[in-house]
Amino acid sequence: MKKLSGFNKVMFFFNMVLTVLTFVAYILPFLAPKIFPILSVFTLLLPLMLVFNFLFFIYWLLQFKRQMLLSGIVLLLGITFISKFYKFSQDESPIHKDDFTLMSYNVRMFNLYKWMPDTNVTDSIKTFVRKQNPDIVCFQEYAPLDKVHFNRYKYKYVFSSGDSHKTGQAIYSKFPIVNKGDIEFPESSNHAIYADIKKGNDTIRIYSMHLQSIRISPDLNETIDEEKSKVIIKRLSEAFTKQQLQAELIEAHKKECKYAIIICGDLNNSAFSYVYRSVRGDMNDVFEEAGNGFGKSYNFRYYPARIDYVFADDKFAVKSFTTYDTVVNSDHFPIMARLAITSKVEK
Repeated sequence: MKKLSGFNKVMFFFNMVLTVLTFVAYILPFLAPKIFPILSVFTLLLPLMLVFNFLFFIYWLLQFKRQMLLSGIVLLLGITFISKFYKFSQDESPIHKDDFTLMSYNVRMFNLYKWMPDTNVTDSIKTFVRKQNPDIVCFQEYAPLDKVHFNRYKYKYVFSSGDSHKTGQAIYSKFPIVNKGDIEFPESSNHAIYADIKKGNDTIRIYSMHLQSIRISPDLNETIDEEKSKVIIKRLSEAFTKQQLQAELIEAHKKECKYAIIICGDLNNSAFSYVYRSVRGDMNDVFEEAGNGFGKSYNFRYYPARIDYVFADDKFAVKSFTTYDTVVNSDHFPIMARLAITSKVEK
């Protein structure tokens, strides 16, 4: 420190503060949000912290200063977090006749309340799904409108919640649905649904989840003052606490399932959170296995938020994963995985 200039001493101070905050964020995925609900907000900022740690590392490296070790160690210890934030592209696996595709899409009620100026959102979504032609589609924030028809799918399960908006979820499948149900979330209009699908001689279970919404607008044009900041933090804290219970309900439900499992949908939380860790369990995050880039799934300005996921257990081989982040028919972007059954599953 004695050999540092006055400016570098200030920079190193901020570097140390950032290091402490980053380590706190590293620990939070292992702590239930209800214990420290306000601190859980830091999990949303972890990607930004990793970027700033990298910039500090480069800053000290260019000066040949040993202070670079501070951020270097932080980045090394957080290497597993980096893979959740960004994936370098890789070659896709060859397509096989036994592969199947699954799409997850939060359609924001097909723009029922005119959040977007486009009056053809429903038709645009139908055209997009028809073009991509997934074998299974899971919709969150699904509104059972008269003009919503996906005729390529012989089998479907549409669930509407009891709220005044009649929002719900739907699973469409080209394969037979032999069982279906829902998981009720206490004191919430959000929920999860599931369908047991017969593919060939195998039965697989698909969960579609929509965890507690955090109710933050993706548009940051409005000024956020101190009062609004307090409201936002309070909303996040309350939402993360509810999400914990909802994640635990899903976790308990899937433990009772004897079939190979895929969980997809809108987690409304980052890949650095306790909620993510709870829902994922020992399953594979398909983005980490075969995605590329940031995997941005929520149309939030200036920040590549990934809050929509596909998790598959080890009975599936992950062939590819795509985020359609140029398809703007909702505040979420559709995601699609190509998978194959590789191990014997329950019939």
